[in-house]
Amino acid sequence: MLERAYGSLPKKILEKERFENPKLEVIVQGNKTIVQNFSKAIKELHRSEKHALKYFTSQAASAANIDGGRLVMKGVFLPREIQGFLDDYIKRYVLCKECSRPDTKLVEHKGVKMLKCEACGALSAIRE
Repeated sequence: MLERAYGSLPKKILEKERFENPKLEVIVQGNKTIVQNFSKAIKELHRSEKHALKYFTSQAASAANIDGGRLVMKGVFLPREIQGFLDDYIKRYVLCKECSRPDTKLVEHKGVKMLKCEACGALSAIRE
């Protein structure tokens, strides 16, 4: 019976790969902080740049824009602060609340933004 139960689980949930947060390349030029690989890191997470930009600007309380795949923020921020913003973003909008897998997507269910896990099928509400 246990073998049948394992057979009915999605293949993604049985894989044992380890997810690692992307590392951001942060440089400071004058009064601007630039994240060189922002677009690449967000694409690895399967999220839109627009959504991530909104989160980063709210966390930094600073204006920012995307220029040629780079995030340009007004103000001076330490690399560990910017990496912390990404780590928090991943916890909030990427990792499944049930199985902690990154195989999720953002969906709207009955007017509420939800995080749907493609590995275990869990749905969890998220705050914007």
